[in-house]
Amino acid sequence: MSERIVKNWTVTLAKEGSSVVFTQGATGNTRPGYTNFKLELQSGGTVVFTDFDGTRFTGQWELQGDNKLVLKNLTPQPTGTSGTIEFTISDFTDASMTLTRTTANAKTGGTVNVYQLAGK
Repeated sequence: MSERIVKNWTVTLAKEGSSVVFTQGATGNTRPGYTNFKLELQSGGTVVFTDFDGTRFTGQWELQGDNKLVLKNLTPQPTGTSGTIEFTISDFTDASMTLTRTTANAKTGGTVNVYQLAGK
């Protein structure tokens, strides 16, 4: 999996808590900024993460087992974190995956967010 996950991922659907706030290609998204959301997982363990508000973070990524993605040593530190964000991975294929953040996101009002991603 560690080789297969190395690619640029973009959001096709985002849920904040139980509410769908973004669907790729839809008009009237509650949070249209998710078009900015990118997760660039590079070989060698470097990550460039661009959040829905356009803020760009750099750091390292690692897989823990087959179902946890950890972004660490992120700079600048994302709001409400110590520079680390963890996600549970589900529904992984070479072209798509679903990430569920393991902690609440301060930027979205303390919701636990789920992202369906497409990889290129």
